[in-house]
Amino acid sequence: MPKGYLIGHITVNDPDAYAEYVERDTPILQKHGGRFVVRGGASRTCEGETLDRHVVIEFPSYAAAEAAYNDPEYQNVADIRRRTADSVIILVEGT
Repeated sequence: MPKGYLIGHITVNDPDAYAEYVERDTPILQKHGGRFVVRGGASRTCEGETLDRHVVIEFPSYAAAEAAYNDPEYQNVADIRRRTADSVIILVEGT
């Protein structure tokens, strides 16, 4: 079965407030089988435009990635991210 991935491209505008999002989102996503493959770190955009920070979370399946993103508890916490950062969130099925 193909895995599912949640990919985030993020520019944090309020680091102190964003820290609460990072603390609270992790256990929710892990509850759905999420495993952080990339969470910040050095990066270089070789082509095109993107935001500053990148996150890749692997899930057992695309359905699990969707369930994690749509989880009402996660959506409540995601409001912190929406207030404190610019972000693009993508769900994708992998091989």
